[in-house]
Amino acid sequence: MVFFYTLASDPKMVCYVGRDKYENEELIKWGWPEDVWFHVDGHSSAHIYVRLDKGKTIDDLSEDVIEECCQLTKANSIEGCKLNNVKVVYTPWANLKKTPGMDPGQVGFHKSKEVRSFVVAKKKPEIINPLEKTKREKEVNLQVEREQRDKEERHEEKMKMLEQKEADKKQREEEKKNADLKNYVGFMDSSNMTSNKDGIDLDDFM
Repeated sequence: MVFFYTLASDPKMVCYVGRDKYENEELIKWGWPEDVWFHVDGHSSAHIYVRLDKGKTIDDLSEDVIEECCQLTKANSIEGCKLNNVKVVYTPWANLKKTPGMDPGQVGFHKSKEVRSFVVAKKKPEIINPLEKTKREKEVNLQVEREQRDKEERHEEKMKMLEQKEADKKQREEEKKNADLKNYVGFMDSSNMTSNKDGIDLDDFM
């Protein structure tokens, strides 16, 4: 089961979290390239994810969304929820690295420079309380959803490739048409046509 939340800062954005470390393992495995991962730095906590629209990057996250997700991450940390000035790290899902020997739910990073942070000074009830009321549990087949997402992406890429191929074909045809027209006009130009003035007397053929 996966828990979903509706962000007040962006109600259309998907925000979700695993129920335990074993489910977090599945989220790590079957996350999407559009996902951004949040976690309390130095303490155990829930793995919070937000899903961006295609074409968007971590740079497109608003400050309000970042703060709301970090507040939620802090609230879902047994130790972090009791502390002030809690550092929450966040990074694109694709930057998460899983190596042999790691415990369930434990991750590293491919590139540390792609990891960002936000310090939650203290809990803000005006953010957390309304957010908790939106919490809902849903049975999700993470593998099937990821495979469907990839299938749709391949289809979109194929359609774009076919459209580009058709556009290139039309461009070549138009270029050939213009070239043929240019050659025809050049051939019919008066400077390329002969007449009696050029020294040929039609009477010679009579």
